[in-house]
Amino acid sequence: MAAYLVVDTKISNPEEYEAYKLQAKPIVEKFGGIYRARGGDMDTMESDLWAPTRIVIVEFPDMQTARNFVNSEEYAPVKKIRRANAECTFLLVDGV
Repeated sequence: MAAYLVVDTKISNPEEYEAYKLQAKPIVEKFGGIYRARGGDMDTMESDLWAPTRIVIVEFPDMQTARNFVNSEEYAPVKKIRRANAECTFLLVDGV
């Protein structure tokens, strides 16, 4: 069953964050990830619990593959770039 990585990102350094995006994409794809949304226009209809900033949604083949991506050696140095240049809510959710 597919799993989705959902990320809400508040970017503090847009120039440096571009390096993250360029480096993360091929690693995501190596793990079978497909970007379904990547920071496009957003219309927040209700925000009782959460006021999203910039949403990225990546579909992975399954939850374990998504976890393998997040915890991979390849992603570790790229994750540091993200953390240095943005605040994020980063979650995995099973598809239906």
